[in-house]
Amino acid sequence: MPITPATADHRSPNGSADAILLELVDEDGTTIGTAEKLAAHQPPGRLHRAFSVFLFDAAGRLLLQQRALGKYHSPGVWSNSCCGHPYPGEAPFAAAARRTQEELGVSPSLLAEAGTVRYNHPDPASGLVEQEFNHLFVGLVQQSLRPDPAEIGATAFVTAPELAGRHAQDPFSAWFMTVLDAARPAIRELTGPATGW
Repeated sequence: MPITPATADHRSPNGSADAILLELVDEDGTTIGTAEKLAAHQPPGRLHRAFSVFLFDAAGRLLLQQRALGKYHSPGVWSNSCCGHPYPGEAPFAAAARRTQEELGVSPSLLAEAGTVRYNHPDPASGLVEQEFNHLFVGLVQQSLRPDPAEIGATAFVTAPELAGRHAQDPFSAWFMTVLDAARPAIRELTGPATGW
């Protein structure tokens, strides 16, 4: 396999593979540099590029994932189907497809762009800050899930009413409602009006 921005291990200058670089952006989403992942999330946070994926089954139910307990950021909370950060120079669409495969073990169908949203969400539990310029994607999942247990503790498909009930009682990621609300027009176009999204 050729080494590309999507498949390189992004080693730090000293040769270690533990440093993951994020793409820093300005308020318009223009790339202005890079920063190490954890450093970019330290208060007050540095604005960086991210993506969020919302996948649905044939019945129009949203796939949620519960983040694995071993994750340093927002462990154990529920969130959208997949989210993450493109490598520097990697297209957000390519990153979304790559991480969906890595985390969930599936390739989404009809994956489509659903706009962008900019937010600043401190996470009281971890003390980290999400300063993100987030690219949104919606699509369908038509294969059996094979979640990576290092990334995902559990999955669930939910209707819009079921999500409302679950959101009222279970912990969700700080960014979840922001990205969901921003993606709703594209979600409605994908799933149709009868699903209630």
